[in-house]
Amino acid sequence: MFGVTKTAELKELKSVYRNLIKEWHPDKFQDDEEKSAAEEKSRYIIEAYHFLVSIAPETKEQNMEAYSETIATTLVDFSYKGVTLLLNFLDGSSYEYFEVPKATYQKLVNADVPGRFARRNICHEYVYRKVTKAVEA
Repeated sequence: MFGVTKTAELKELKSVYRNLIKEWHPDKFQDDEEKSAAEEKSRYIIEAYHFLVSIAPETKEQNMEAYSETIATTLVDFSYKGVTLLLNFLDGSSYEYFEVPKATYQKLVNADVPGRFARRNICHEYVYRKVTKAVEA
């Protein structure tokens, strides 16, 4: 939808996002049906933009120190839905990892130390985004 590459900079994402929002802004449409479709499309554009920003290389680079600290803590829980793996850490942070094969999830489930397996085989291998923030002490 955005027509950008995986390495798109935040500035480019923002520019494309603004143009799409202008094009699909509900106030541009008079017909109720068109307006409703534009509202739905606008919500989709906003969600897509936030997702792309969360996985952008610049965002990951800015948050690498905190990410490294989090994944070094204890893995307390995990779940798998489709090809998306959710890891919950002791500090309260949760991360989603995308396109994780079921075989990798099975290995995580069967690992003697799931946290170590995740650090070695998942945390730096798959596209991820932060879903919840760590609890401030």
